[in-house]
Amino acid sequence: MPPTSRTLVQEGAAIVSFKIVKAGSFQEDGVRELLMAPGKIPGCAGCRNIRDTMSDLRAQVAANNTGIRLVGELIAEYGNPMVSKYMLFIQDTAARCVRSMLIEFAKKKGLPEVGTVVAEDFMDDGSKIHLAVTIDQRDGSAVFDFSGTGQEVYGNFNAPPSVVKSAVIYCLRCFVGEDIPLNQGCLEPVTVITPEGTLLNPSAEAAVVGGNVLTSQRLVDVVLLAFECCAASQGCMNNLTFGDETFGYYETIAGGAGAGPTWDGRGGVHTHMTNTRITDPEILERRYPVHLRRFSLRPGSGGAGAHPGGDGVVREVQFLKPVTVSILSERRAFPPYGMAGGGPGARGANALVKAGGRAV
Repeated sequence: MPPTSRTLVQEGAAIVSFKIVKAGSFQEDGVRELLMAPGKIPGCAGCRNIRDTMSDLRAQVAANNTGIRLVGELIAEYGNPMVSKYMLFIQDTAARCVRSMLIEFAKKKGLPEVGTVVAEDFMDDGSKIHLAVTIDQRDGSAVFDFSGTGQEVYGNFNAPPSVVKSAVIYCLRCFVGEDIPLNQGCLEPVTVITPEGTLLNPSAEAAVVGGNVLTSQRLVDVVLLAFECCAASQGCMNNLTFGDETFGYYETIAGGAGAGPTWDGRGGVHTHMTNTRITDPEILERRYPVHLRRFSLRPGSGGAGAHPGGDGVVREVQFLKPVTVSILSERRAFPPYGMAGGGPGARGANALVKAGGRAV
């Protein structure tokens, strides 16, 4: 997770396409070559723990093989036509649920037959994310237009269109009250527009590592704001990394969840576009040269209101040997917004405390 990357080549192996299993054989040599290739570029490094990475990839291949076997058994029992139909039924049901939700929202807002709601928010560097959602009540379709969003940046907060669509489909699934599995059908009624050359559709050479873990969170905030669903959450994954030539460690730190019209926000949780858990303190201190001095809620940071926002956290880590440390974070300049009269959450803060006690 390089916090200072400016181009894609500085972010590790960029693999467009590679057949990882050929004729039933795992292509370890080819994979190893791809993962170590960045080390040939000055200032870059290849995979530092190739053994673990290979084990992860083999586990994913095994999981895919299990999926293939189970789908094969399903087809053997019910026949391919029946299984294919039900796959389509699942997507059609999701699409109908999203269309119904969009129409219901438009009517509740008092929008015309074809009406638009608008929202925008900012990254800490001032880059704007602008969204106009136009809903057509005649068929329940919608256009999510991000025109007006800031230009591609010379940094790593750029987010490719796939990340934008991931944030949109996540929000759509949250809005739907029906118990449906997340699937591509949720996007069937929706058109997503991300103009080329912007923060949300950068050039092929642009750095994007922060787009996946930070800009994606701001995208969710903007969509939730457009639909007036709930207050903003922490809006950041707080990506902390440290290590040296022999090891690397990466964690995402929790924060507060935004409150809604009928609920208080929860404190000290991962929110929205995350799929990680933080390492247990005992494991962290046993395996790495660190001492976890504090890990607690940050009282009063969630934002005041009839339903207060969830509090963020305070995490203090003491390093017991020289390491390189970095943090990739957001919501340090612009606080998470409140809604319906509720106050904003507190901004986050990063501090490096030197051995003599000086904090920077």
